Formats: sequence, C-alpha cells, structure tokens
Amino acid sequence: MDLLTSSIILASIAWICILISRARKSSKLPPGPYRLPIIGNILHLGPKPHRSLAKLSQKYGPVMSLKLGSITTVVFSSPETAKLVLQTHDSSFSSRITPVASKAHRHDEFSVGWLPAGSQWRKLRKICKEQMFSAPRLDGSEDLRREQLQKLRDFVAERCDRGTAVDVGKAAFTTSLNLLSASLFSLEFARFDSELSQEMKELISSTVKSVSRPNLADYFPVLKPVDPQGIFKETELNVGKLLLKLDEIIDEKLKSGGEKRDLMEALLEINRRDEAQLSRDDIRHLLLDLLVAGTDSTSGTMEWAMTELIRNPQKMAKLRNEIRSFMSENGKQQVQESDISSLPYLQAVVKETLRLYPTTPFLLPRKASSDVEINGYIVPKNAQIFVNVWASGRDSKIWKNPDEFLPERFLNESDNVDFKGRYFELIPFGSGRRMCLGLPLADRMVHQMLVTFVGNYEWKLENMKPEEMDMNEIFGVILEKAIPLKAIPIKV
Repeated sequence: MDLLTSSIILASIAWICILISRARKSSKLPPGPYRLPIIGNILHLGPKPHRSLAKLSQKYGPVMSLKLGSITTVVFSSPETAKLVLQTHDSSFSSRITPVASKAHRHDEFSVGWLPAGSQWRKLRKICKEQMFSAPRLDGSEDLRREQLQKLRDFVAERCDRGTAVDVGKAAFTTSLNLLSASLFSLEFARFDSELSQEMKELISSTVKSVSRPNLADYFPVLKPVDPQGIFKETELNVGKLLLKLDEIIDEKLKSGGEKRDLMEALLEINRRDEAQLSRDDIRHLLLDLLVAGTDSTSGTMEWAMTELIRNPQKMAKLRNEIRSFMSENGKQQVQESDISSLPYLQAVVKETLRLYPTTPFLLPRKASSDVEINGYIVPKNAQIFVNVWASGRDSKIWKNPDEFLPERFLNESDNVDFKGRYFELIPFGSGRRMCLGLPLADRMVHQMLVTFVGNYEWKLENMKPEEMDMNEIFGVILEKAIPLKAIPIKV
C-alpha cells in the first residue's frame, strides 16, 4: 500500500470518527423545536424572544436547544437550571459570545462586560469592586448624587405647578445620567428637556439597541465583513461620539488635578502610578460600559415601577405613606441612601418591578468553554447560553399570581429574597462572577429616584384611565416600555 493510499484511508477514518462524535453530541443536545435548513430556529424568536422562548420552554423543558443560523444556543428557563449555569458550572460558562456590534472601536477588547474571564477581566473587576463600587467610595460621593436628586425634585415641582405632564422615562434617564456622571466625574451631563440630554439618550439607547438587535452577521459569521444591516457601522458612529465625550472629560480631569471625590479620580490615580495596570483605553471603555449599562437600565426600571404604581393607586399610597411616616418619625427632610434598609415597602416595590421587568431579560449571552453535562444533556463547547430570567419571574410554579404587581409578596421577613445574586428566582443583575458590577450604585439610584417621584405626589394620566395604559414592551438588552409613560404630578 503506497503512502498516498494510506493517507487517504487514515483521513477517511478520522473524518468518520469526527462525524460519529458530532452525531453523538448532537443526539445528546437538549430538546428543542424543529430547525429549518440554514436559518434554524431564527423564526421562532419573533419580536419578543423572552416571551416566545418562555412559551417554548413549557413544551421542551427548562433546558432547551436552538440553532440560530450557524450558532448552537442553549436556553435555561428556571431558577434551578440558572443556578447550574451561574453557580455550579460558572467557570465553564463565564466566557462571552461577543456580538459584532460590541466590536465597535475594539470595545470588546477592553470592556469588562465583554472580555473573556481571564487575567485582564479579573484585574478590571477587582479595580471596579475596590475603587469604584465599594461602600466607602459610594458613601463618599453621596453628596454629589443628592444634588442631582434635588434637581429632579425641582423639575417635578415645576411641572406640578404648571399642571403639565412629565415624560417619566426621559426625566429618569436625565437623572440617571447625572447621578452616574456626578458619581463618576463630579459633573452634570445634561439638564431636563435639554438638547444635550436628548442627544445623549439617543446615543446611548442606539448603542444598546445595536448590541441587542437581531444581526445576520452574528447568526452567520461569514457575513461579518459585509455588515448586511449596517449595524456595525451605526454602532461605530455612536460609540465614537461617546468615546470622544469621555476623552474630553478625561483630558479636563488631567488638567485640573481633581479633588479625588469621584470615581474617575480613583482610576486616574491608578493610571498615574502604573499605566500598564490601567491604561487610558481601559478607563475610557470602562466608563463607556458604566454609562451605557447604567442609564437606560435604571431609567427603564423607574418607568416600569411608576407605570405599575399608577395602575395600582392603593400601592402608590402605601409607598408614599411609608416614606412620609419615616421622615416624620425621624425628623428628616429627605430620605438618605443609608435609610433605604428602613423602608421595606420601597424595597418590595423595586423587587417586584425587577421580577416583572428584569433589566436584561436574558442577561448578557455567555459561551460554553467546554462540553458540560446538565440534566443528562450535553451543552457543547462554544454554544451560546441564554438564561431567561424573564421566564423565571413569570413562572406560576414559583410565584403566586405571577402576572400581577404584588410588592406585598416580598414583605415576609422569614423569606427575605433579594436581587443580589443569591436567590435564583430573582436575578435581574445576574449571579456569579459575571454579575453586574455596578449593582451597588444602581441599587442606591433606583430606590432614591423612586422616593423622589412618589414621596409628595399623586400622578394623573392625560386623557386616559390607568387601566387603559399600553403595557407592551420592546425587547432588547434592556426591556423597554413601548409607549412612554407621561403623567401629571399632583401635590399631596
């Protein structure tokens, strides 16, 4: 037998072995709906994938596989299976599937959100925890946030005096933007109803939507150079404008020297000591992560919370009474961040809002770094991983009357569920090593903004009864209200 013949035979045997291995692996995939040629299950997603996949999981189970174009995807839709992904097998599922849009301006190479769970990611994560989101750091910047909350109070009071409606989402966005920029840079980014505020909202919202829009270049990687929907080009433009703004702020900080009151000073101090530890690119992309993740998500949560409270006026009154009674009994003019733990119904309203409208319904997609066996099925290496926290939040096996807004469900002290990654029934910010790093700041911002909106006001809709409100949502990385909430504040 000559060398060529032997090589052909060996190659054929090797290829047959590969095909057999693939067939075995495919036979052990979790169950899922029938796949069409080429496009697979893309049509099963529909305009609201969190709902359509929750419905499919009722048929195929809490561990379900799909083929989205050429990408094998496994969806986990229960607290028990989410715990397996985010805790038991966390190390195997800590990498990211990086959408094409996340590569704009090489953001995926610096972003703590998109970096693989390696040494660079661990370094940035440690810096965030110790230098930016530790309790002492956040306590030190509380005065800056208090100033911005006073401006929200003034804005609502002015609208109340005029009897005109507040676009709650926009007002919450401007406040979120300024609360973040105050904590990060000691700056106020925008004023209410200003062109700059609207421009920043459009830039940030467009960036978030670009990452979450169904992109053919993600489903079929061969199309990446073509960018058939123009998503990468659009994201490059928006991210470029945001990075330019951040460069201006960094340059100004470097000129002024700063007083080290804000979080950016902590980053620049590390950069001055050792640029290899934290480069300028690390800083600007980290700040971009925080701005994009922290504004749309916080304002979205606030809009949903106010929507549900307006639809449930007794619960709005109950929350207002708790806030006012606390201030009266303690001789306070305003609720401080340290007071949040003394307001159980306020905390319950926030928990219930996040249960019904989780900040990111699928969390950010993960990637399996190796084959993992779960519930008797194989989750193959490089599979995309979705954790459908929206489905868990609406599961009737877990929650009584799951579609109703019932903050009271969280008032049982013997079952003190929180949303900080320990209770897998409620993980809107994720869990495990890749849970949202900005949670400590977001926690303070959401509660304080809700106190500002509710503490002294009733809210009335224009030309509509509360029960007539459109409750439809737009799917994305952020679960957005389809029709913005506009309501008139009435002093009480």
